[in-house]
Amino acid sequence: MVTAQTQTTHKNFKGIEKTVFGRGSFSQLDDILAPHRAENEHYFVFLVDKYFEGKPLQERVPAHPEDLTYYISVEEHEPTTDQIDQLRDEILAKKGLPSGVVGIGGGSIMDIAKALSLMFTNEGSSTLYQGLNLIKKPGIYHVGVPTISGTGAEVSMTAVLTGPVKKLGLKCEWTVFNQVVLDPELIVTVPRNWWFYTGMDTYIHCVESENGRMNNAYSHAYAEQAMKLCREVYLGESSGQTPENDDKLMVASLMGGLSLTYSEVGVCHALSYGLSKILGTRHCYANCLIMNHLEDYYPEGVAEFKQMVAYHQIDLPQGLAKDWDDDTITKMAHVSYNLPHMWLHAIGDNWQEVITIDLLKDLFRRL
Repeated sequence: MVTAQTQTTHKNFKGIEKTVFGRGSFSQLDDILAPHRAENEHYFVFLVDKYFEGKPLQERVPAHPEDLTYYISVEEHEPTTDQIDQLRDEILAKKGLPSGVVGIGGGSIMDIAKALSLMFTNEGSSTLYQGLNLIKKPGIYHVGVPTISGTGAEVSMTAVLTGPVKKLGLKCEWTVFNQVVLDPELIVTVPRNWWFYTGMDTYIHCVESENGRMNNAYSHAYAEQAMKLCREVYLGESSGQTPENDDKLMVASLMGGLSLTYSEVGVCHALSYGLSKILGTRHCYANCLIMNHLEDYYPEGVAEFKQMVAYHQIDLPQGLAKDWDDDTITKMAHVSYNLPHMWLHAIGDNWQEVITIDLLKDLFRRL
């Protein structure tokens, strides 16, 4: 008789079904979509960052006459549950269920594309599905085309949304893109500061993935390579915005995302969620503002991060907290506190003994 043993339940995650990488690969998008056009009501929805409206990329988007194309600004706020719900309802009322959704842009556009694909097939508000494995039905076919590198949204199983109560992702295996197109030529126009902020999201993903209880050989292998590429892009002899480094950063973003998929993010991301939810600060920028002050959690990572900031003369303002009242800081602290999966990874089972609202308020006051 075999004695039953207690066994840890390991993650069984779904990866991207298909990936194309290389300069000029965006030109293959129309051919990639063609076999799927026969599905549902025979049209695609293209969600494109408004930054590209009126620019050369607009003419290259392979939209057919029957397709719907939305140029969406991500400057005002990060993706919201209301935004997804309204867009879903508008599209269904116009043309019925699409064949698929294509997101062309940065992390916010890709999160909108992932969330929208799920909400086409799941009833009610997206607020009902903020959390792990709450989605009931698979979404429709969806494709991610990143035009900025670092967020890892192209590979993650999360579509992060800000709702009326919380900032939290729709997280399940059906969130993952069916197809991604990684064309480094698309990230050449990224402004310098945002090239840094988004690239640091990858770096911070890896620092947090590596420094926590869920780190393992699988997540470590991806993090190690992603951090090596980040160092070449931001600290190496040939660092800076070059075609070769664009190639490297696009791969680093993918690997950093894979690392945290099998591990977890930590202190920086938990605080970033509070800053973004209450003040609307964009995610990658919020991460950089916070990482600058986390020496007691990630001493080596923060030291290297500061080297990169100084080397590229990046704008990271100080003294922001002096303009925040106690009520604002308290609200941010509560948002950050209510992310137990991050604290379990970063601190451990006793995280509630270590992480308090007062401690989080003190961390925010460092900014």
